[in-house]
Amino acid sequence: MDFRHTVVLPGAEDKTQTGQGSLFFIGNATMLLRYAGFTILTDPNFLHRGEHVHLGYGLKAERLQNPAISLAELPPLDMVLLSHMHEDHFDRGVARDLNKGVAITTTPQAAEALRKLHFYRIYPLSTWQTLTLEKGAQRLHITAMPGKHGPGPLYRLLPPVMGSMLEFESPGQARFSIYITGDTLMYNKLREIPRRYHEIDLAILHLGGTRLFKVMLTMDGKQGVKMIELINPRTAIPVHYNDYSVFTSPLRDFQTEVEEARLAERVHYLVRGDTYTFEVPTVQPRG
Repeated sequence: MDFRHTVVLPGAEDKTQTGQGSLFFIGNATMLLRYAGFTILTDPNFLHRGEHVHLGYGLKAERLQNPAISLAELPPLDMVLLSHMHEDHFDRGVARDLNKGVAITTTPQAAEALRKLHFYRIYPLSTWQTLTLEKGAQRLHITAMPGKHGPGPLYRLLPPVMGSMLEFESPGQARFSIYITGDTLMYNKLREIPRRYHEIDLAILHLGGTRLFKVMLTMDGKQGVKMIELINPRTAIPVHYNDYSVFTSPLRDFQTEVEEARLAERVHYLVRGDTYTFEVPTVQPRG
């Protein structure tokens, strides 16, 4: 179903960000993205080392790494992008302390859970639906991508997950696209993404090889490389690794697979607290 909704954000556009953007890696799948006047937070998880998340069915996981910053240190946000409702992506502290008026884009199921937590600016998206944010002359299109958080019938026991395609339109600059996989495994519906999006500038890969009941629920190193080969981004950045006790595929697995596939020049690695800066080319006016 074709669905498009536009939200006009308050405040003037920030032209100081035009042409250059940044991605600050906080930890797990939590990133702070700034470009074209927009400030976007992904999958907020600010628990500390030694704390636990509840994954349902009586299962818990221990956090092994600290986040780079605290929730209180965040700047004002235009949008929170939530791939699905698991505590390692939206923890109990975030549920309690995050401003209830912050805008959140997520799955329809997660939207219902967020309303029960008294969040009220929620924009649910089903696969291929698009939300457009406007700030001055700047545009950000957020489209929900397919995702599958488990193999076979097991995925029905897990919360629905979405990937996201972010497309920035800024006057005088080339269109810039960022694909965030969300917690997905490789599966057939992902093949539709490169059919619809022929040029992807940056891909954020959720890895970790998460396992519950000995079943893999997120991409390991080998699947991460297959995702790069399928999506064909100019640059890929891995996240969602080494943070929780249920992650069984460490970053070095992915690094080994990347080297063997001769893709090292297209992968950029971040540690918590690192910032990746990207440049967006200027487009000359026609005529």
